[in-house]
Amino acid sequence: QVQLVESGGGLVQPGGSLRLSCVASGNILSIYAMGWYRQAPGKQRELVADITSGGSTNYADFVKGRFTISRDNAKNTVYLQMNSLKPEDTAVYYCTTKHFAKSWYYYWGQGTQVTVSS
Repeated sequence: QVQLVESGGGLVQPGGSLRLSCVASGNILSIYAMGWYRQAPGKQRELVADITSGGSTNYADFVKGRFTISRDNAKNTVYLQMNSLKPEDTAVYYCTTKHFAKSWYYYWGQGTQVTVSS
């Protein structure tokens, strides 16, 4: 089991910035990658970005150049720096860890609301 606690969401004006944090605890040695998904009202959950233990990153096209994912393995923490935020970035953001044992499986945080509005 892995427990995830997110923080850093909130209300920001268009063009502003926020940084999300997620701390993992529990069976952290089994983590292959950590990442962020988001879900807007009426839409499916979608990948925002993820990062492996080795530091390889993967970004959704809609955040490339605006968001940066990073990871502090010593603190078991993943960050998502979000710059140049747009109203369409409004969503609940979920931290996730990715694991492999015969097949891929995930753990999820409780989610943190990000609202981009003037």
